[in-house]
Amino acid sequence: MHNETLAMARLLIARLERLSVDSYWAHQASGLRRSLMRCVDELEKMPPQAEESHRRLERLMRRGFDILERAARELGDPGR
Repeated sequence: MHNETLAMARLLIARLERLSVDSYWAHQASGLRRSLMRCVDELEKMPPQAEESHRRLERLMRRGFDILERAARELGDPGR
């Protein structure tokens, strides 16, 4: 589970980085990306039992997915 969570966090970081710079959500995502990267780095150096760091990463990831979802809604349907 530990490696899967870290892999998902890295994917989330990459997706947040791709938000359009013109988007309100890109600004929101930039600080969150830094926090996610810092947390992932910490967890890679710690034993898998670092419970508090895992909870922190999960909170950050929930926020990141929320930002991606809101940014996608802002874009709307490109076919329209």
